[in-house]
Amino acid sequence: MLAKRIIPCLDVHEGRVVKGIHFQGLREMGDPLSLGLRYEELGADELVYLDISASVEGRKTFLTAVERIASRLRIPFTVGGGVREVADIRALLEAGADKVSLNTAAILRPLLIEEGAALFGRQCIVLAIDVQKEAPALYRVYSHGGRIATDWEVVLWCKEGINRGAGEILLTAIGQDGTRSGFDVQLIRSITSWAKVPVIASGGAGALHHFLEVFREGGADAALAAGLFHEGVLTPYEVKLYLHQYQIPVRL
Repeated sequence: MLAKRIIPCLDVHEGRVVKGIHFQGLREMGDPLSLGLRYEELGADELVYLDISASVEGRKTFLTAVERIASRLRIPFTVGGGVREVADIRALLEAGADKVSLNTAAILRPLLIEEGAALFGRQCIVLAIDVQKEAPALYRVYSHGGRIATDWEVVLWCKEGINRGAGEILLTAIGQDGTRSGFDVQLIRSITSWAKVPVIASGGAGALHHFLEVFREGGADAALAAGLFHEGVLTPYEVKLYLHQYQIPVRL
């Protein structure tokens, strides 16, 4: 069985790492490079850098910031935010990103997923999906940083994205984001039960047992967290040591 991954997330706004609740009320957490290097030392398997305001403000992710971080990191590095065309994907990969996350642009033009996968390999294309629960069995996909509801239901959009070439799914439950009340296991299981690509669970990490639940019950391949790590409540290594005690395969 492949090792489960623990992934800190750097949500970046105007060059600084921030964190909020339900994507709102952002608080500054620090410098992206300093935090990224610290998480690498503390056992992170990968790092995700998301320029969370790029799609809303109509600008592109700062390549200089990506180059600055990628030049120092030794762990895999995923970057997203403001990616609108194949040239943006190429620029981020050339700047040092290992994978590129597509969200709003893929919703507006799903062909971008196919183009990226064909040119760079599907292993480089991560489909990031922000989801809001609207009924017991209805999860709606949102675009533009969780601000605009789309016509897509999450399972249908996941299938569309994977069929078009997405090599990984980053699934964020907006309602759980920043609450530290636990991952939405039902949401994660609705995708992992059939998906043939890795699924990263995001939104709601608050305690060690939440990670155990999302791997055991949700079937996630990786778990992403932000505020929990930024504020020093837990470290990636502490999470992995706990999971190891419960026979969850991790890299120690």
